[in-house]
Amino acid sequence: METPALPDHPFTCAMARDLGLDPATLFRLVAYGVLRHPVRDVYVPATITDSIELRCRALTLVLPEDAFVCDRTAAWLHAGDRALAPNEHLSVPPISCFRPSDGGRLRNKLVDSGEREMAPRDLMSIAGLPVTTPLRTALDLGRLQRTADLKLHGMDAMLSLGTFRHEQLLAEVPRFNRRRGVVALRVLAPLADGGSESFGETAVRRRWHDAGLPRPQTQIPVLVDGREVARLDMGLEDLLFGGEYDGAQWHAADRTEHDDVRREWLSRTRGWHLEVFRKHHVFGPQQEVEHRLRTAYDACRARLGLRPTYLL
Repeated sequence: METPALPDHPFTCAMARDLGLDPATLFRLVAYGVLRHPVRDVYVPATITDSIELRCRALTLVLPEDAFVCDRTAAWLHAGDRALAPNEHLSVPPISCFRPSDGGRLRNKLVDSGEREMAPRDLMSIAGLPVTTPLRTALDLGRLQRTADLKLHGMDAMLSLGTFRHEQLLAEVPRFNRRRGVVALRVLAPLADGGSESFGETAVRRRWHDAGLPRPQTQIPVLVDGREVARLDMGLEDLLFGGEYDGAQWHAADRTEHDDVRREWLSRTRGWHLEVFRKHHVFGPQQEVEHRLRTAYDACRARLGLRPTYLL
């Protein structure tokens, strides 16, 4: 069959009629694979790659007035790939789209839905789509994600946007008293830090806390003649002690020599002691971050004539 001219964006049945496409033609185009029919009353040309953004645009056309996007989808809309967990970019997840309490959940193939109490100040609009604000998104991620690392990573990512302060995040925690996930939120919200630039860095920093070390500074600049020549993921400048996470995306084999040279220079000329971690050091049954950090921390204290922390 001859393919009619199609728009380069999702469209509804009403929009199709304006293009001269009747229901029978739409049915045939879907059957021949020319169109996708992801949700009732919405069509998408098959040539358009599926993505979170595309699914959100499709939902915008048919959402009930009281529905809103939240959780990890809202985080992605605010911060892009920075908000994603490892390998989350490999597939397109369902859109987290909820309605107010007693509003009833949405039921279609594109969404992961439910009901949630929401104040007007918790919502904003992005390209016509009602979305939880960065602050409310941080609070929900800090309560409702599967693991502590994901909870803290979500709050870090939202803080990094600079639209609210850490103090504002902490001030909002009591409003969720007696709500699901608030115990984890109380523990993790004080640890949130917008300087963390990846999921791996957040995970190392949480284990840093679990090891009992003082709160680290993030993204520490190293200057030569007033020019930044290096930046450390996290550390304690007074002890010249730091930790770094080498993720596979930014520290592949072809970067190893460069990283080694940089760290050797930091040690030799600046006196820094850096503990470097990769994925297998941080996650899984063999993770050793806490032990290595505590041992190195006490060694750095001893270098300055300070007592080991286990004697304090």
